[in-house]
Amino acid sequence: MSFGFGPNNPRNNSGDNSGDNSGNNSGDNSENNPKNDPSNIPNNNPNNNPNDASNSGGQPDFEKMLRQFTQQFGEQFTQLGQQFGQQFGQLGQQFGFAGTNLAPGAATQLISTETVRKIAREVSGDGQPVGSATQNEMKEAIDIANLWLDPEIIFPASLTNSNPAWSLRDWIDNSLIGWQKMFEPLAEGMAEALAKVISGPNPQLPLHPINQISDPNQQNVMQQMLTNILKSFMGSLIATQLGQSVGQLAKSVTGSHDVAIPLFAAPNSHLIAQNVKAWGEGLGIPDKEVAIYLALREVSAARLFAHNPWLTNYIRDAITTYGRGIRIDVESIQRQAEEAMSSGNFDFNNPQSFTIALNNGLFTPEQTPAQEMALLKLETILALIEGWIDHVISQVAKDRIPTFNALIENSRRKRATNSPIAQLFATLLGLEISPRKAREAAFFWHEVKKLRQNTGRDQRWEDPAFLPTPINAKTNIFEDVEVFLNSTTVPDDLSGLK
Repeated sequence: MSFGFGPNNPRNNSGDNSGDNSGNNSGDNSENNPKNDPSNIPNNNPNNNPNDASNSGGQPDFEKMLRQFTQQFGEQFTQLGQQFGQQFGQLGQQFGFAGTNLAPGAATQLISTETVRKIAREVSGDGQPVGSATQNEMKEAIDIANLWLDPEIIFPASLTNSNPAWSLRDWIDNSLIGWQKMFEPLAEGMAEALAKVISGPNPQLPLHPINQISDPNQQNVMQQMLTNILKSFMGSLIATQLGQSVGQLAKSVTGSHDVAIPLFAAPNSHLIAQNVKAWGEGLGIPDKEVAIYLALREVSAARLFAHNPWLTNYIRDAITTYGRGIRIDVESIQRQAEEAMSSGNFDFNNPQSFTIALNNGLFTPEQTPAQEMALLKLETILALIEGWIDHVISQVAKDRIPTFNALIENSRRKRATNSPIAQLFATLLGLEISPRKAREAAFFWHEVKKLRQNTGRDQRWEDPAFLPTPINAKTNIFEDVEVFLNSTTVPDDLSGLK
């Protein structure tokens, strides 16, 4: 998990043991340096006292107090590096929250879609335009996929769209709202955890400027403003990471639903023509077979998401539960940062170093049991989606496309070795999406069809109660299919579930 507030990620604990052997001069003298004592913040001129109500018509000078706070905030982290105070003052420009409404009570989304869009476009590049000939090629592949899937799955096709082929920019622009809504709960959880560091009942960073205000109402106003600063910072940090991930995804996704999570309010089928062609390069497989195979994946996912809208809320609820469990241990962060800096992995003079360190799992406390279960539920539903897609396209294409085995093996190999969506979840949530779990889920759906036919298989998507749910990290819930089916009967009349 990135940003220092998620679970430990064993994959990313890449040997920073050298940190114990280095004498980091940037923070060694903090206890003996009077400049590092928050009580010694320069304030010798009584006319400049931000807490003197006579300077502002009976109101404290909030602007001066905010400057005083940011100086103190930096000094609280002196042992992380002497430049941190200056860096914190520049964060608004570096992470894009300059100009954010910080007034108390200001309501706004934490993840800015414009920030995500800007960064994603920079990462992905402009891409190739989509011409009419390409539109026709992609439309033909989608039409064939719909025709093949009609007798196999119970979810009907969506209305034919006028632009079956998308460019990289089309995918980024159309998926932005979905990404923002999906990860906004995570940003909120992180922001609340960060705010509690200064505004909780036992704040880990005591705010002397606020505590010096005698009026409780003015104290509360100032505290809310500072809380909004930290929330804005966290939202911008996540938007930056999300933009980078979405930009990377745009360079590889072959369809609007290739990430196998529901991002669109009205799911339809679109192929990313540029990436479809790149996906098949070097395989020695005809372009038409590649396009039909990828169209089958796209169409099956679009139909699944269009007719089971609960999936969006289910995934978002799991992320929300995870976000609510986030806690920040300032002492632990300080210790880890010291080790990272002494080993050369963390440089406050380089903003990019900050992002890299976070992506590599820096500042990661332990998960709570509720967070562990939320991630297990998320991993399970993602595996069920991916497994169902693999299963249904195998049912309709294995005897129709001569190179089908090579095509699905290429999909699985890419998913296991170079999956941007897996990296996204690993970075933001510390969730390792196991390719093995998707294969186990595909076997589960194969067995369900054998026992209940395709109708009984697809009716399982009507409600999460009819799907396997995790017990713990070690139990394979996809193993004993018949026992599970007998324990969860889908009613003939499902209207009451809507």
